[in-house]
Amino acid sequence: MAKPLRIATINTNGIRAAYRRGMGAWLDSREVDILAIQEVRASTEDIEALLGPDWDILHDAATAKGRAGVALASRKASDHGKASIHRVSLGDEEFDSAGRWLEADYEVNGKIITVVSTYVHSGEADTPKQVEKYKFLDAMSNRLPELAAHSEYAVVLGDLNVGHRELDIKNWKGNVKRAGFLPRERSYFDRFLGPLGEDVTGVDGTTGKGLGWVDVGRQRSGEVEGPYTWWSWRGQAFTNDTGWRIDYQLATPALADTVVEYAVDRAEAYDQRWSDHTPVVVDYDI
Repeated sequence: MAKPLRIATINTNGIRAAYRRGMGAWLDSREVDILAIQEVRASTEDIEALLGPDWDILHDAATAKGRAGVALASRKASDHGKASIHRVSLGDEEFDSAGRWLEADYEVNGKIITVVSTYVHSGEADTPKQVEKYKFLDAMSNRLPELAAHSEYAVVLGDLNVGHRELDIKNWKGNVKRAGFLPRERSYFDRFLGPLGEDVTGVDGTTGKGLGWVDVGRQRSGEVEGPYTWWSWRGQAFTNDTGWRIDYQLATPALADTVVEYAVDRAEAYDQRWSDHTPVVVDYDI
């Protein structure tokens, strides 16, 4: 029997810095088949040098050097085909999504699985940064149905910079007016994850059609706080587990049905962290 396909996502907060702190040891130990990376902040050559010759690399850099950047790395020895098609555009032509959206198709046991590494804008309430974030979420709303039509096995993973529900942020009451937990942002996720084709009323009171995607983390963890995936470097946030769950694997229902394992690889101690995010690792038995 073939082993499940292991897909992981991590916002490295700069891959070179993450490797200096220990990312390589984590990757060597986890037998990941496909790795989605956000906030690469490095060149393709840098990624290839860090990961080594055992990986095929796809990378979409941000327009501004040293900012954002997303990548997909697939292990050459794994039981899947090299990416046959990859796409980087999202939204209208005038919308700059560079370094924030990277799709690739892989063949696994005769099936095509589409994997997307994405880094949604962090935003800032009542500023142009928030306008750009809503543009990105609008573009995602349009692209998700196209992805599902392209392949019944599709997964969008990465730092989506929105805590969907109160369970996803430790101090949610103190963040209801901050980017990352604004009602309008959360309502996008209500629609992303709502029943396909049904009217869904978001927490901001707006109504739209559900897109039918599955939040693998919430499906597997149940109605519990977290498990969180990001903690501030400052103060005692990590030690006290005062975090946010903003790193996701959103899957089509057919792919979500194949999940056999979900893990948040939280470091054992503050000084063992190599990013302010932690990897989210899912096994899909396709």
